[in-house]
Amino acid sequence: MSFVEYGDTIKDGDTAIVFLGHESMFPVKVQHGTVTQTKYGVIRHSTDLIGKKYGSKVTCSKGGWVFILHPTPELWTMNLPHRTQILYSTDISIITMMLELKPGSIVCESGTGSGSLSHALIRTVAPTGHLYTVEFHQQRAEKAREEFREHGVEHLVTVTNQDVCKNGFGVSNIADAVFLDIPSPWEAIGHAKSALKAEGGRICSFSPCIEQVQRTCLVMEEYGFTEINTLEILLRVYNVKTISLQIPDLGKAAEDNSSTGFDSSNPSNQGSLCANPQQGTVQFKSGVPLREMVGHTGYLTFATKS
Repeated sequence: MSFVEYGDTIKDGDTAIVFLGHESMFPVKVQHGTVTQTKYGVIRHSTDLIGKKYGSKVTCSKGGWVFILHPTPELWTMNLPHRTQILYSTDISIITMMLELKPGSIVCESGTGSGSLSHALIRTVAPTGHLYTVEFHQQRAEKAREEFREHGVEHLVTVTNQDVCKNGFGVSNIADAVFLDIPSPWEAIGHAKSALKAEGGRICSFSPCIEQVQRTCLVMEEYGFTEINTLEILLRVYNVKTISLQIPDLGKAAEDNSSTGFDSSNPSNQGSLCANPQQGTVQFKSGVPLREMVGHTGYLTFATKS
């Protein structure tokens, strides 16, 4: 099992996603002799998972059933254990596009955090690219290394435990892109410039406060970065539902009016326009926005090394 290569069969040691519904799923490490409890009953790894195909429908001990899905960066973002606040697919998608990432790209990232963005970056640059990710917190760095190893992507990523603002990324003049998600990104702009390739490298800084953005942009200008711009991505979800509306019999009313010499301009006849009852209903699909919308997550500032 690997997050960048698809496998058909569930194996001992794999990370799989137990899918109970669109709003209910969780990751599980498949191990021989282990059981997993769900609201539909017990899943026995040895008999219910190992050797089965990904996507299989598994019946639990109480008679209910779940699907076992192959892990992807998108599913991992939705289900990973949170060690920090994470980036979600809305921001991740624009980051990978605006940084112009592709297979073979070299990317530097700080901080690693819970690894949500890291997994997406790794899949984007695979199979020949590499991610250099820096995490200040030692325990989080060690946990990230463990997860990358379990997910079969350790050959595509190097995790370093150090302060990027003081010690940089540990590489020079090789990165195609740099991503910063730290409290004071302006302190790491110089190290980011040193890590980027000689010309044309891209940088992105994620900050929740506009004051952080302002200070970072000023330092980017001092270091000669160009094409500096800041985005805020807001997600508005629509539900598609069936709506029923009554059909007014306008055609019949118009015909009656013309045949009887009905004058709609006559004030005395105005009330007669609504006299005919509405007949029948029509059903159609319509997109309706949710009552609540995901609000501000952070500002994304992009720039280019000139």
